[in-house]
Amino acid sequence: MAPPASIASPIPPAAPRRAPGPGPLLSAALAAGLLAPLAATAIPRLDLKPYAPPAAGERRWVIQLPGVLRPSPDPAISPNPADWRVELLVGRTVQVDCNQQRLSGRLKAETVPGWGYTVYRAIDVGPLVSTRRACPPNEGLRQAFVPLGSKPFVVPFNASLPIVLYAPKDLEVRWRLWKAEAVQRPAQQL
Repeated sequence: MAPPASIASPIPPAAPRRAPGPGPLLSAALAAGLLAPLAATAIPRLDLKPYAPPAAGERRWVIQLPGVLRPSPDPAISPNPADWRVELLVGRTVQVDCNQQRLSGRLKAETVPGWGYTVYRAIDVGPLVSTRRACPPNEGLRQAFVPLGSKPFVVPFNASLPIVLYAPKDLEVRWRLWKAEAVQRPAQQL
């Protein structure tokens, strides 16, 4: 079984002790307001109080997105997080052959009452479905992650809030980041 999706990073070791109070350069930068933009981009600590504990037979998965990502070396990729999306992959690692497999079921967005936050829940989870073509005789079985549904489930990138997902205990959750191109192309009017 894979470990849960990324959560808040571990706390770094304490720095060597210095004299109390900020240094003269830091004090000047604070007074000039030069560090205010950095405070606005800080990631808050993981707070799960608004989110209900998992129901019986379920697990709660939490994804804390990184606040600052390395810019892409490709200039065609947008560096703006507003253009990014997070794909949620809920599924199971199983032995598969050459056929295409999917788990039946879907993800549903729900609102946390009184908070307005969005959580996601895997529902209508059913059996593994597969194509039924004949596989080559020399091709054996292999382990593969088989996701739920047939279409990608993407949510907006927001490093300020965790992504919380509830799924049956026998499923695991993975995620990946989608980044848009920076170029906008005109559509053709007919």
